[in-house]
Amino acid sequence: MTELKRTPLFDVYAKYGAKTIDFGGWDLPVQFSSIKDEHEAVRTKAGLFDVSHMGEIEVKGTDSLEYLQKMMTNDVSLLKDGGAQYTAMCYENGGTVDDLLVYKKADNDYLLVVNAANIEKDFAWLQEHVSGDVNVVNISNEVSQLALQGPLAQTVLQKLTSTDLNEIKVFKFKDNVEVAGKKALVSRTGYTGEDGFEVYCHHSDAITLWDEILAAGKEEGVLPIGLGARDTLRFEANLALYGQELSKDITPIEAGIGFAVKTNKEADFFGKAVLKQQKEEGAPRKLVGIEMIDKGIPRHGYEVFVGEEQVGEVTTGTQSPTLKKNIGLALIKTELASLGTEVEVQVRKKRLKAVVVATPFYKRPKK
Repeated sequence: MTELKRTPLFDVYAKYGAKTIDFGGWDLPVQFSSIKDEHEAVRTKAGLFDVSHMGEIEVKGTDSLEYLQKMMTNDVSLLKDGGAQYTAMCYENGGTVDDLLVYKKADNDYLLVVNAANIEKDFAWLQEHVSGDVNVVNISNEVSQLALQGPLAQTVLQKLTSTDLNEIKVFKFKDNVEVAGKKALVSRTGYTGEDGFEVYCHHSDAITLWDEILAAGKEEGVLPIGLGARDTLRFEANLALYGQELSKDITPIEAGIGFAVKTNKEADFFGKAVLKQQKEEGAPRKLVGIEMIDKGIPRHGYEVFVGEEQVGEVTTGTQSPTLKKNIGLALIKTELASLGTEVEVQVRKKRLKAVVVATPFYKRPKK
């Protein structure tokens, strides 16, 4: 048994009633109170997540942009200082190495935020392809990340900083922001379908910031949130999870994140030829939303049928806390992906009826 990794906040989880599980080799809270209550807190008020298990990798040097253009599917040249971009890294066959965020701090100075389970793999992949004046450093062991998400996130975080948070627009960030007396990089990207902020700090400041943010949000009803609600929130908003909607066998086009694949950029990035073909001619499979007609919950890995033919499988599924419906995301043959198509999901020994529906399942109400 390999020992589970822990974030700097592990010792305070118990104080907030956390129930922890093994998540990709990390000992993390699945819930603090209940998944349903935590989900609702983020949709209606705000919730605080410990996402310190995520990886942070610095890319610096005069050839950084050229290098990142080769490694990333999105067009990194479009980033201005203080901007963040969602992208993917792919293998030559178009399969996904990871989906990640690129933060541009300055010319020749970038920060990549990668999925926890992929830190070592991503770092090795990045190092393997370094050319020119590029320095790639894994700083994951120094950086903690807290995410405050929900409609009241700005109200709460503003109590702890003199920086005007209105100045941090969506997919933008500011570095060296003072939050509760600690220096942090504060961004506004989100993984819940709600507004919110990510606070990147030194490991040694994580507990102070966690306690201060929860104290500041007490009267607004801010709750600590576990992985259970993080998953139901991102799923309702149709935000991909690596290992489910994306993998080495699933391309970004199939997974519905083609917007992060810029095949018209000049740089010849990994997987470009395959992804260009899929963009122009269509991919063989497509990620769709499904809603159960029969009573049953579609779960990850369940097979999807039309007649006697298996046409795909469920990548994520649950009973939606917001919609109170049994819904899922499924990767199925493209020719069967149109809205209204009836399919069957193999739930244990039964095949249950479902229908292809539009995604995202949830969109945040406009102000």
